[in-house]
Amino acid sequence: MNTKKEILIGFIVGIIANTIGTLLYILIFSDLGIIETFEAAVRQEHVGSLLALGAILNLVAFFAFLRIKRDNRAKGVLIATILTAFVILYYKVF
Repeated sequence: MNTKKEILIGFIVGIIANTIGTLLYILIFSDLGIIETFEAAVRQEHVGSLLALGAILNLVAFFAFLRIKRDNRAKGVLIATILTAFVILYYKVF
């Protein structure tokens, strides 16, 4: 399969895993709803922390792709994680 396509698939999986991880964290540990929790995180400037906790699920996707020898997809997940790190840095600095 095309290398760029494999990396794109991994990137999309990484973004989806991060989103699902963030939503799972909110659903499990927050007494508020999803929207209310996100609004509270914005008010209290904790969006970066919320995204970082959601990115933990990227570890599962990354190592799963490595285990089945899909290295280019693992690279895509890594790129998605690095993008998340830059978004977190943006929220922490600005």
